[in-house]
Amino acid sequence: METFIKKNQADKQLGLGILIVAIGSVFLLRNSGLDIPHWILSWHTIMLAAGLWIGYRKNYQGSGWLALTVIGAIFTLKHIVVFDFEISRITAALAFIGIGLYLILKPKRSRSVNDYTPEKKADLTDFNN
Repeated sequence: METFIKKNQADKQLGLGILIVAIGSVFLLRNSGLDIPHWILSWHTIMLAAGLWIGYRKNYQGSGWLALTVIGAIFTLKHIVVFDFEISRITAALAFIGIGLYLILKPKRSRSVNDYTPEKKADLTDFNN
């Protein structure tokens, strides 16, 4: 059990390290004069990254990380222009498709036998003697 916890912690540190290196690289490229799009280091991209990071740390369980990710993705997609086509035209459709796929593909909670067994009632026959 202890080795699993250490491995999980090492994986999370690796992910955080990669994230910090990526952010530092973008700052370096921008400060050295390379034309980096302004949306890469904006609040919505940071929100998107934070949502993905929280989801990664919690093994994508729950849906709190999803709200940050969707909001960040919607605002980030509004600023991306690919081949003179604004992705903001299809942002709402992509958001609905993404949420639908999440609801379809998320892990189902399996029911155990204990969920269907009735609770035991207190047996008061011993008190009558």
